[in-house]
Amino acid sequence: MDIRFQVDSASVLGPALVLFAAVTVVRVRRAVWDRRRGLLRLAAAVYAAAVLSLTVFPLNVTWGEYANQAPWIGQINFVPLLTADITMVPNVIMTVPAGFLLPLLFRNATSASRATLMTAAASLSVEAAQLLSYIVLNNGRSVDVNDLLANTLGGLAGYALVALALRVPALRGTLLAAALPRSAALRDDRRRTATADGSREVPTAGPVLRP
Repeated sequence: MDIRFQVDSASVLGPALVLFAAVTVVRVRRAVWDRRRGLLRLAAAVYAAAVLSLTVFPLNVTWGEYANQAPWIGQINFVPLLTADITMVPNVIMTVPAGFLLPLLFRNATSASRATLMTAAASLSVEAAQLLSYIVLNNGRSVDVNDLLANTLGGLAGYALVALALRVPALRGTLLAAALPRSAALRDDRRRTATADGSREVPTAGPVLRP
């Protein structure tokens, strides 16, 4: 039996994004979510969908006579930097937004090392999904440790950018207004302002996140 078909990203991620956008609109209108925080969540969802569309989709399902017969272990490059070249740059760029968004979304991204580890974990999950799609669907994707390194570097660069942006008064207020209530950026800002006057929270200058 020969089975061959393709699952495009639009057929899976498109409806998911539309549904999430609808939920966001409803929650914002009902004042469950603040408008800026709703937009931040929606931007993060769009970004995640874009990454998945580039790294996991389309899913080329091939079973039967024309399926890829090469062993899965041969699809993995375990040696870092051996084949490193200019093609790593897009992988770095791809995860810069992740490093930028992490402190605004999650409470654990309180330092460069933590944000970098979170980006590395997300990148490792993508590589694992690519390998699984090769094993189960004969999808033809390879797994490269250089992609993991490049993605991690991009996350670190994104974290550096958001830490820098939070030092700029014109950007600081907007970013903190959009940050989720339990995010690292807001929690650290509240701690700093409380420490500054000992009792109440007031705006303070300077970096919010630890390098």
